[in-house]
Amino acid sequence: MATQLEIEALYDWMHFFHPRRSGEYADISCALFDGDFDRTLREAQNAKHEWVLEGLGFHPGDSILDVGCGWGPMLNAVRRRGGNAVGLTLSRAQARYCSRKGLQAFLQDWKTALPPALSGFDGVISIGSFEHFCSIDEYLQGKQDQIYRDFFTVCARALPPGGRLYLQTMTWGKTVPDPRRLSLTAPEGTPERILARLAKFYPGSWLPKGKEHIITVASEHFRFLRSNNGRLDYIETLNRWAKDTDNLFKGSQLWQTLSAVARLLPRFCFNPDFRIQVESCRLDDQRVCFLQEIMSHERMFFQKP
Repeated sequence: MATQLEIEALYDWMHFFHPRRSGEYADISCALFDGDFDRTLREAQNAKHEWVLEGLGFHPGDSILDVGCGWGPMLNAVRRRGGNAVGLTLSRAQARYCSRKGLQAFLQDWKTALPPALSGFDGVISIGSFEHFCSIDEYLQGKQDQIYRDFFTVCARALPPGGRLYLQTMTWGKTVPDPRRLSLTAPEGTPERILARLAKFYPGSWLPKGKEHIITVASEHFRFLRSNNGRLDYIETLNRWAKDTDNLFKGSQLWQTLSAVARLLPRFCFNPDFRIQVESCRLDDQRVCFLQEIMSHERMFFQKP
């Protein structure tokens, strides 16, 4: 699993930009356009929040656990609808942000939380964090399935019979790549080169094989209800983020953006992994992976029997 340092190696520097380009409680995951690309990005993200809560069977007063809560979009959605939400994150910047907004977010790894702290919930949400649960080394050691089973065990303990889990994650696409072949010196444009950069962008992270893989490892504790493939929606989300990023360098946003860039300049000069992360953004590696079906994306509902 990605460590706190690895999570912060990505999300803490993104904190300088992402909430500013995407607004309060910024989602850092795929929106729900579901074919309606006339929606604004904010509308599509809000549609996702409502769709998730409806799928969980949410009622006012319910308690929701959000594993990997980011900047609190689902925590805020639960609060708006009269519920109570607790979020977990390994990013100090995200935890501080949520706290300033009056949200309950704890700097906590689900693997090390004591069972009483993760119990008594009516629903569980995990949006975009599942892809960080298994590292390349753990995958090569054959530990991926057990890590996922452990996560579903934690979720099952948190829920009553009939309680539901929503899981949203990137997955591998048509084939599962061999991490031993990833190389920053492979020919440009090849999956081996693109994924080598993404391995630096998402340190400590490796994806599940696909929907059936997740259903299988969840089956000891959960019944699969339904899913929605989000690959095309993620491409559109990335397109919108790219436009919003361009706007950070225009008008009234420019000086704040330049100030953030200046604060990150020492990291760019002295941290080669950070330079690769920036290069991966510039080359739009994640979007390329979705376009070429190297990667896919699933939005899945489960229910505890």
